[in-house]
Amino acid sequence: MKNNELFQIGEVSRLFHVSVSILRHYDKIGLLKPEFTDEETGYRYYSTRQFECLNTIRYLRALDMPLEQIAGFLENRDTDHIKELLRRQKDEVQRRKQELELIEKKIDNRLNQLEDALASELNLIRLENKPARRIATVKEKLMPRSYLDLERSIRQLEAQEENTVVFLGKVGVGLFAEHLRCRQYLPYDLVFIILDEEDQFHGETTLLETETCVTLRFQGSHEQAAQHYEKMMDYIDAHGYEVRGFSMELTMIDYGLTNDTSKFVTEIQIPVGKKENV
Repeated sequence: MKNNELFQIGEVSRLFHVSVSILRHYDKIGLLKPEFTDEETGYRYYSTRQFECLNTIRYLRALDMPLEQIAGFLENRDTDHIKELLRRQKDEVQRRKQELELIEKKIDNRLNQLEDALASELNLIRLENKPARRIATVKEKLMPRSYLDLERSIRQLEAQEENTVVFLGKVGVGLFAEHLRCRQYLPYDLVFIILDEEDQFHGETTLLETETCVTLRFQGSHEQAAQHYEKMMDYIDAHGYEVRGFSMELTMIDYGLTNDTSKFVTEIQIPVGKKENV
């Protein structure tokens, strides 16, 4: 073969907009070996007859087809084979598209939660109607001094799940109603995760119906919560309410989002109802 029919690896790289390192990788795995390699210099040379093969590789890689499947096709080029590969790749694209749509929803949810937290009116007791929510819980006594103390419980909840990032910003602790009525704020009775509608959680879950809650947001985390529970219980007693379920204490902004503790925001929710006349 004449030398002018051969192209150095750098020339091929420029012609096909493929990096030299990728061409070397294709050579190493046997996907596209150079037509000729100079034993003295180690320079790789490619012939024009290899251009169509490289163009096919580029096309299939643009469709995100794995190199193993591309190699199999190059060894057995056939229209039925390529049709099957393309159909399979289309199915994979559809699956990933659905995954990306779920991720987009999770990002929107987290952005909304963050914007809500940043706009918080702190130390203000409110009466709010909370929508129905689906939660997963671990019932255990817990006395967290920092967010790190929740890690073991969170890992228990996530143990059987494929995707853990879904839980960022939705993990909290709670107190049973009987302990709230006795104004006993430590230890906590449970750790929970609030699940979004699109979350795929394979463990046991509980659906909380729509409920009226006394709520309060404060600057800080769990270690500062007791004094705020006390204020909320005073409010509940003074306005003729009674506790109807376990509290939900959520760190809306914590170390997962910032190292600046002055920006931490925690919300306490206590489900209530009007006391019945005796």
